[in-house]
Amino acid sequence: MKIVTVASLLVIQVFGVGVYSQRNAFAQRNYNSVRDLPPVSQRLGGGSCPEKDGRYPTGTCDGYIECKDGIPEEKTCPDGLLFNAANSPLAFPCQYPLEVDCTGREQTQPAQPTDECPHQYGYFLMGDAANCGQFKNCVAGRGFIFDCPEGLAFNGETYRCDWPDQVSSCDAEAYLGFNCPPDARQFGLGQEEYRFFRSPADCQRYFICLNNKPRLYNCGAGRAFNDLINACDGVENVTGCAVPQYSKSDGFGAPQGNSFRNYRI
Repeated sequence: MKIVTVASLLVIQVFGVGVYSQRNAFAQRNYNSVRDLPPVSQRLGGGSCPEKDGRYPTGTCDGYIECKDGIPEEKTCPDGLLFNAANSPLAFPCQYPLEVDCTGREQTQPAQPTDECPHQYGYFLMGDAANCGQFKNCVAGRGFIFDCPEGLAFNGETYRCDWPDQVSSCDAEAYLGFNCPPDARQFGLGQEEYRFFRSPADCQRYFICLNNKPRLYNCGAGRAFNDLINACDGVENVTGCAVPQYSKSDGFGAPQGNSFRNYRI
């Protein structure tokens, strides 16, 4: 019985991989077939479609022709999105720019900005190179602002939050407020290693220097970075990082004001 069950699972797995491979192959063939075709205006002579049903690129990256039952209709993606010729016919045809190859059809419609957004759709960095941890997601012209997790920066090339030193538009030192001290190994005196430094602002946070660029880490509440072991430790075990001292009450018996500073990055 166990042998039969294992065999059945293997058949299902092989079948699933086969279907997945066929779908990928179909999408790639579809993309290759439309990529090198002449403009749609030349191909759809007499109002006919290359296929009875399908979507085909025009001379612009956000425009396409949709054929249904052999009847062509020219369409344009929402501002900020681009037509992806490699998409499955069942998928939404328009995607964000990083997912679309616009080679040979770079032109797009004029932007349709609003008071909140430069385009109707998209992800956009808020701030400059020294303030690169916040971004805006625009949907139908409305902007929704998000903060990257502490110590990370928004990467406009991937639409993800990343280490600041991995983001070309971000100044890691200015953003994190820390410069890595020079290391002799940078000058040909051995291979550079990770270096650890407690944050000058509070004991709970520390920096790791990699290729002379800082990355911020947080030990968490009640813990502090211990220079002696280069690791997080109980705050009571770390010299110079006493248990938070409270200076006043909020009027309800709850103490306020401690030695830890809360970053907002």
